[in-house]
Amino acid sequence: MVYTNDFKLRQASVMSEQDYPVVCGTEDLLRSLCDSVIKVLNMATASHLSYSGMIQRITKTCLKPDIGCFVLFDGGFSGLVVTNFSAAAAMELYERYMLNMGMAKDELATAFTSDDVGNVMGELMNQIVGDFTRKVSQELQTHITQNQPKMLALTKQVALSIDTHLDQPQARRVSFQTERGNIFYLEMAVDRTEFIKLNEFQAEEIDPDALLERIRNQSRDAVALASVDQDELLKSLDM
Repeated sequence: MVYTNDFKLRQASVMSEQDYPVVCGTEDLLRSLCDSVIKVLNMATASHLSYSGMIQRITKTCLKPDIGCFVLFDGGFSGLVVTNFSAAAAMELYERYMLNMGMAKDELATAFTSDDVGNVMGELMNQIVGDFTRKVSQELQTHITQNQPKMLALTKQVALSIDTHLDQPQARRVSFQTERGNIFYLEMAVDRTEFIKLNEFQAEEIDPDALLERIRNQSRDAVALASVDQDELLKSLDM
């Protein structure tokens, strides 16, 4: 009886690591998230936004005045997304969004500290991260979940960190510009990660018309949301 060397056969059939290219790393995740910001806000506000071609490496993520929002996601990888809006940027996006939804201008909130502004900006952030998680599922074939975004009107900076152990944490900041030239920032903290394609697969295509309709439906529901209990949340942040 002849015995084959199973180990050598398996070894010969396995491709070397360099034959499996890295298809997505930290910067690719950030770019995908930035594209979700642009796509959702452009559709929701019927305006044109852009983001910088340069990003910053940062050592920590922070909520900053005037309006800050954070979202945690977990699953295939863990991360934290923070957006920081100036009062002018938040009001521009809020007003354009509400007018695009058919609201009368004289019915809109006039101060960025209004609960209505916080609810709308929080819902827009929810849609952005939701679009990002769908792309992660379709393009990277992994799954992540998100918490409900928390939007806060702030008077001082608050440092945030993920309540989990990250072996190689990485943080990045990107600047965005609205159609009127107002600036806001997105910060992302995530464990260093690489996605490597083992087998070819077809990513599911997204129908842009269906996405727009879903955003509009979610937006109508968002107007009726109760305001976030900011006092309780600020207390939990030791503010």
